[in-house]
Amino acid sequence: MKIFNKIPNEKPESKLLCNINTPSDFRSFSSQELELLADELREYLLYSVGQSGGHLGGGLGVVELTVVLHYIFNTPSDNLIWDVGHQAYPHKILTGRKKEIQTIRHKGGLAPFPNITESEYDSFGVGHSSTSISAALGMAMAAKNNERTVAVIGDGAMTAGMAFEALSHAGHLKPNMLVILNDNDMSISENIGGLSNYFSRIWASKVYKGIKKGGASFLKPLPQAYHLARKVETQMKAMVAPGSIFEELGFNYIGPIDGHNINEMLEVIGNLKDFEGPQFLHIITKKGAGLDAAEADRIEFHAIGKINSIKSSSSDSIKYQDVFGEWVVNQAENDEKLVAITPAMREGSGLVEFSKKFPERYFDVAIAEQHSVTFAAGLARKNKKPVVAIYSTFIQRAYDQVIHDVAVQNLDVTFALDRSGLVGEDGPTHSGNFDIAFLRCIPNIIIMAPSDEAETQKMLSTGYNFNGPAVIRYPRGSGPNAKRDNLLTTIEIGKAKLIKEGRSDIIFLNFGALLSEAIIVAEKLGLTLIDMRFVKPLDEGMLLKHLANADMFISLEDGSIMGGAGSAVQEFCSHKNIEIKSKLFGIPDTFIEHASREEMIEDAGINASQILDSLNLYS
Repeated sequence: MKIFNKIPNEKPESKLLCNINTPSDFRSFSSQELELLADELREYLLYSVGQSGGHLGGGLGVVELTVVLHYIFNTPSDNLIWDVGHQAYPHKILTGRKKEIQTIRHKGGLAPFPNITESEYDSFGVGHSSTSISAALGMAMAAKNNERTVAVIGDGAMTAGMAFEALSHAGHLKPNMLVILNDNDMSISENIGGLSNYFSRIWASKVYKGIKKGGASFLKPLPQAYHLARKVETQMKAMVAPGSIFEELGFNYIGPIDGHNINEMLEVIGNLKDFEGPQFLHIITKKGAGLDAAEADRIEFHAIGKINSIKSSSSDSIKYQDVFGEWVVNQAENDEKLVAITPAMREGSGLVEFSKKFPERYFDVAIAEQHSVTFAAGLARKNKKPVVAIYSTFIQRAYDQVIHDVAVQNLDVTFALDRSGLVGEDGPTHSGNFDIAFLRCIPNIIIMAPSDEAETQKMLSTGYNFNGPAVIRYPRGSGPNAKRDNLLTTIEIGKAKLIKEGRSDIIFLNFGALLSEAIIVAEKLGLTLIDMRFVKPLDEGMLLKHLANADMFISLEDGSIMGGAGSAVQEFCSHKNIEIKSKLFGIPDTFIEHASREEMIEDAGINASQILDSLNLYS
């Protein structure tokens, strides 16, 4: 493997990659040519992501694996499913999207993850983790003729229960499929040695497979001998490889092997391709492999901005996640009952400082969103004060737990819901459009939507001090840089804030982070503007005062219109027999494709100029 000490600024020259448009273009290559192709692919990946920004570390780690899989399997006829998709950039480059890769995550460009509408080589659309094995199992069961199916899943994604549910089902159904565990945590690197590699090759050899199958057939009439042989086999394999759990689930476990050794993978995967039944291959890779800085700092190089933005100084504006990070540390210093929980999002959620100061009160449960919520419920049941820091899009996976384990029991759990609304370049799989709609129907819960950083801080304290489940939803990135204090101040539950007194016939109601757009509209049209702050409970007194004699209300939210905050106001008016027209602005009944957050807001039709045009009320 060629090692690079920096991200190239100029497009690299290549002898092989320049002529590769589809995998069929390199299936006649020698192993030496495949190694050269891998080096060229890694360099081109570095250059491209340096120009466009995007996920880097995962892709660098699977360059060799990607080359080998497309070399051995007859894609796109064979199915290749990438879990999450952070590591799929090399796959995109080798499957006809080399010239477009610099447009990835940009409006009108390549999707951030595999997308079935983008390429026939993208067998299944992904975004959230731990779905690959389930999808691969379904595709394997529906496969025709000699069609093969491969799922590539990372060690982080393997922590989710869904992955093991799929493994268990596959072991029962026994389809012809291959699951590849891409282990880049290096926690078991000591298992990579001569003995381990030797046994891996033996277990993946056709000779061994024949002996194993024939021996089993021979010994079955002799129950005691058969069971003894199986026990000895299991124990021997457990001594040299951590695969016994997968064997128990019904898979033939192979590994671990070096995921950067092309020759070794060609031999092992080439043999596994023709095996019958479910196969499990464990490979060891380095996240960020081939770039010194990325290998040294896997978190920083998981995803990067454009290379110029890496070199530039950081903005003075604080991100909402950092507001949360400061608040949770301050709150913990004042309340020893506080514990913080995150499903593998320490950095993204702003919990780095907390984890250092209060390690005994910090819990990273890995990619296990369902567990994180019920774990918090258990802590709350024993008088702890759990704060669950979780992205809006990921709490969707724990909806049952929020209802059944937290809300039904009215337990004191605070949900810091990061990345609510339109998140930008990661696209619809990561946007938090639906949280208001699916949470506000749950009894006992309160929901807050802050308009800026200062309001976020106050609402976090408010939710924390509320004796019951509380949700504070805030967007990705930076806010308007509102002045904050370091006090743990609270606001009255359900209390809205009058921003501007204006016309009494049309009332503008804002929910959340688009207040700046609402202010522009209200000032242009001379409207009364209210920042509602709370989606649940609504400020009924404020609404009655201003809507009872008004002709119309306008609502604006960074969330789904259907079932959203504006709909809640309509329900309130119906309940109170208030006859009033309404115009709801929010995210329409469609998935907004990847772009910058500002572009996604425009695509949703909810920036100030679009609202003004839609209202058609210029005066």
